[in-house]
Amino acid sequence: MRKKKSSIFIIDDDELFADCIEKPAKKANKDLIVKRFNNAIDAINALEPPLPKLIFLDILLPGVDGFTFLNELTSYPDTAKIPIILITSLKLPETDLSIYGIKAILNKETMKPSEVAQYVERYTN
Repeated sequence: MRKKKSSIFIIDDDELFADCIEKPAKKANKDLIVKRFNNAIDAINALEPPLPKLIFLDILLPGVDGFTFLNELTSYPDTAKIPIILITSLKLPETDLSIYGIKAILNKETMKPSEVAQYVERYTN
């Protein structure tokens, strides 16, 4: 029986930054299917089985922002379990974001490709 390929979502309106997430993600898991979205609505509409194993989510998006996406995601039991890595340059308050499935916050200004690879390895292998 063939192993089902894992997928991740990258939701970011900055194409160059999305490339910075996709390249180390694919290096960490060569069989990975990467689906990129530049807005939250398209990503929400694409949430069909098989669900992504991991989502990299920017907060500041055109139209519906990342927090609205998180609220939608956590309102359904199956999608609420998807681990989320926030990618932002915002200074977020030290609140417990784990209720939204947030596993980590990567600062766009200081993150390293190795950090992306670690999360991909942890949640897709």
